[in-house]
Amino acid sequence: MKNLNPKQQVRFITVDINHAGQRIDNFLLRELDNVPRSYVYRILRKGEVRVNKKRCKPVYKLKEGDIVRIPPLFSANKSSPRSAPESLLKALQSGILLEDDDLIFINKPSGLAVHGGSGIQYGLIESFRQLRPDLTFIELVHRLDKETSGIVMLAKNRETLLQLHQMMKQGQINKYYQTLIKGEWQGGRRKVTNQLQRQQGQKQKMQVLKPDSGTTKTGKESTSIFSPVSIYKGYSLMKVELKTGRMHQIRTQLADLRHPVLGDSQYGDFGLNRTIKKEYGLKRLFLHACHLQFTLKKGDNSKRYDCKIALPDDLEAVIKILETEN
Repeated sequence: MKNLNPKQQVRFITVDINHAGQRIDNFLLRELDNVPRSYVYRILRKGEVRVNKKRCKPVYKLKEGDIVRIPPLFSANKSSPRSAPESLLKALQSGILLEDDDLIFINKPSGLAVHGGSGIQYGLIESFRQLRPDLTFIELVHRLDKETSGIVMLAKNRETLLQLHQMMKQGQINKYYQTLIKGEWQGGRRKVTNQLQRQQGQKQKMQVLKPDSGTTKTGKESTSIFSPVSIYKGYSLMKVELKTGRMHQIRTQLADLRHPVLGDSQYGDFGLNRTIKKEYGLKRLFLHACHLQFTLKKGDNSKRYDCKIALPDDLEAVIKILETEN
């Protein structure tokens, strides 16, 4: 990306191959750090943003060689985004599990959002861009809840990003989690498919849509495969294969089965959460993205990815206590 003018003035940016195919609204959100979406759509609507000297709609997909005019960003009354602390940057650097020309696999700690916004000054992607300013393109391939730890993929070029998005839609990426739940799981391996929808008036909370609820509304079909790893007295360590990627899918489905995830502050057993925090030291959601597996095609070649990671120390400590009690 070639910047011809300082950020405080009108800028003209020539689109390179890494950004070809990206929608102009998403491109602007990346270029104009820490601005609300409403600002981006306003300058598009007013024609302050031009592509090749012409107005464009938010859905316009950029082409290599396009010249984008970006107006001055007036933000005198707006605080600048905070930089990630050095301790987080060091943790992200040490959390890199695998890196090649196309992808980075990184171990996201619990408590870190994957991206900033809604009062969050910085997330994993913003922090990683700060860590690696040498990368001309780096984008999230998928998301994890803030409270969930484990493997997150970052794409180093648009071709890889779009291919992986398509593979996810087609179910060509195997995604596995480990979770500790309330209760002793019965019946072995179980495939669960239901409809998930947002709870009324709750943007950040999901629910299972019951077929006998009398409503004509439909949710999004969601499928997970639950398999017991270890059964303890009153608890079960589960492996979960995620076949779809809905918001809070695992947590919502398990709560509906009356096996809520331990440490879940939204869907869990709140009294039990207090008990396990006191007795076992579990201070967060026991949900960990532990394994990604897929084959990426590049031209006439293909590469098999098989990335695994063990439970982090704080979750493993809970399991060791349960093992000594059984």
